[in-house]
Amino acid sequence: MITRLTGSEFDAALDDLTVILHTCVHDGASIGFILPFTQEDARYYWQQNVRPGVNAGALEIFAAYDGPRVVGTAQLIPAAMPNQPHRADVAKLLVHPNARRRGYGRALMETLFQRARDLHRSTLVLDTRSTDPSRLLYESLGFQIVGEIPKYCQNPFEPRLEPTTYMYKDLSA
Repeated sequence: MITRLTGSEFDAALDDLTVILHTCVHDGASIGFILPFTQEDARYYWQQNVRPGVNAGALEIFAAYDGPRVVGTAQLIPAAMPNQPHRADVAKLLVHPNARRRGYGRALMETLFQRARDLHRSTLVLDTRSTDPSRLLYESLGFQIVGEIPKYCQNPFEPRLEPTTYMYKDLSA
């Protein structure tokens, strides 16, 4: 089951979201964080970076549930600039490593596609570390590669810079 998290739902999911983010970073996900990365760092991210955006309506967060537990999440961030009413960013697609390869990531993305259409957002944009397995998922969902920026992000485990791939999907096609 995929659900859009608003105020109370977000608060109820906070512990699971914290575990997912913490675990994904320690599993090597390139999502803006590097080691050391604590549970407190993960909780701070959700409370200080995501919750205010949810409250302000600047982003929408979705959660994939396996029974009562959140096992995955993704964010849709509609572009705020007046010349981009057709665009939104996809951010922080995360699936707990123990729940991967069961369709949660794909289901979250399909939900984001539908929500973007509901909001009349026809162009979705994202970036991912070029070597991440998520890139294959995005390509299988119809995202097109725009380009790659070398030395864009630091490897989460060691002080080595890695390339990032920018991608887009045209939902009007």
